[in-house]
Amino acid sequence: MKNFKQIRKHRRRYKFQRWFGKHFAWLVKTAKWTAHKLRFLRVLRLLNLFRYIKRLDWYIIKKFVGYYFFSIALIISIAIVFDFNENLAKFSENHAPMRAIIFDYYANFVPYFANLFSALFVFIAVILFTTKMAGNSEIIAILASGTSFKRLMRPYMLTCVMFSALSYSLSAYVIPHGTVIRQNFENMYKKKKAKNTSADNVQLQVDRGVIAYIQHYDNTTKRGYGFCLDKFQEKKLVSHLTAMEVQYDTISDSKYHWKIRNWKVRKLQGMKEHITSGAEKDTLITMEPTDLVYSKGQQETFTSPELKEYINKQIDRGSGNVVQYQVEYHKRIAASFASFILTIIGLSLSAKKRKGGMGMALGVGLALSFGYIMLQTVSATFAIQANFPPMLAAWMPNILFAVVAYFCYRNAPR
Repeated sequence: MKNFKQIRKHRRRYKFQRWFGKHFAWLVKTAKWTAHKLRFLRVLRLLNLFRYIKRLDWYIIKKFVGYYFFSIALIISIAIVFDFNENLAKFSENHAPMRAIIFDYYANFVPYFANLFSALFVFIAVILFTTKMAGNSEIIAILASGTSFKRLMRPYMLTCVMFSALSYSLSAYVIPHGTVIRQNFENMYKKKKAKNTSADNVQLQVDRGVIAYIQHYDNTTKRGYGFCLDKFQEKKLVSHLTAMEVQYDTISDSKYHWKIRNWKVRKLQGMKEHITSGAEKDTLITMEPTDLVYSKGQQETFTSPELKEYINKQIDRGSGNVVQYQVEYHKRIAASFASFILTIIGLSLSAKKRKGGMGMALGVGLALSFGYIMLQTVSATFAIQANFPPMLAAWMPNILFAVVAYFCYRNAPR
C-alpha cells in the first residue's frame, strides 16, 4: 500500500513537470540565457569571506564570543552589586526613583563600563578558553595536524574585527548620549550637585583676531550680561563692541545667531574714531552656549563627529585649549585596536600547556590588562598637563604593548 502511494506521488510529479515544460519552456530558456550572460558574476564568490572560514575557525570563534560575553556578564554583575551597595544610602537620602536608577543610571552605566574595560574582557576571554583548549591538548592536536600558529590566529583576529567595530561604534555614537543622561542622574541624586548652568568672566577667542568677553552668562535663559567683542588686525585694535545684554537665538537656522541689546560700536581708523549705537541688533558671532559653560567630562558627552567638528572649530579660532578633546577623539580609535594586540599576547601566553595552568596565565593576563589601562590614564594626563602630543598619547599604550605582543608571538609554540 505504501509503495503504491509513492508510485502515485511520483506519477503526479512527472505529469506536472511535463505540463510545466510544455507551457513554460520559454521561461526555462530565459533563465538559462540569463545565467549564461551573468556567469562573470562567479568571481564575486572570491569576495565571500565565509568561504575562508573553516569548521575549526567556527569552533574557536564561538568559544571566543561565548567567553567574551560571559566575562562581561560576570564582572559587570559584580560591579553593579558593589556600586549599588555603595550608593544605596545616597539614593535613599536623595529620594531617587527606582525607574531612574534602573533606566537612567544602570542602563547607561553597563555599556560605559563594558566598553571602558573591553580590552580586559577580550584578554580574559582569550586566556580562559585557550588555556582550557591547551589543557585538553587541543592546541597540540591542531598544531600537530600541520596547522601553523599563524593560521591558528585567523579566527582570533576575525573575532577581534567584530569586537573592535562594536567597541568603536559604542564609544563614538552610542555611549556619549547615555553619558549625558548618566551624568545628569549623578549630579541630581548621587553627588547632589546642580549642573553647571552659568559662568562668570568668560573670555574666549571666537575667531582669529576676535576676542569675546561676557561678565555673566546664564545657560538656562541663554542670556549674557556685560558683553564685549574686540577685533584686532596686526595686533592693533580696530573695533570695540559693548552691549548690556546678549541673547542666543535658539530658533534660528544659524547656530551662531545672537541678539545684542543696548549696544555701542567704536571703530578705530588711525587717529579717527567712529561710534554707532542702538537698542537691539541681530548679529552673527561664532560662538555657542557650549563654548561658554564648561563641565568636567564634557568631552565624553560628544559623539566622534561632534568632537571632530568642535576641535576643528577651536583650532580655526586659534584656541589651543582642545587637548582633552583631541585625546578623547584619538583614544576612541586607539582603544578599538587594543583587542588585536591583547589577543595576540593572550594567545601566545596561554597556547602552551603549563604546570601553573589557567591560574598563572590569568594572573599574568590581568596584570598586563590593568597595566594597559593605567598606561592609558597616565599618557592622557601627560598630554593634558605636560604638552605631550594628543595623538601620540592616545596611541602610546598600543605602541608599547605591540612590542610586547611581538616578543610573545616570537616565543609562541609552533
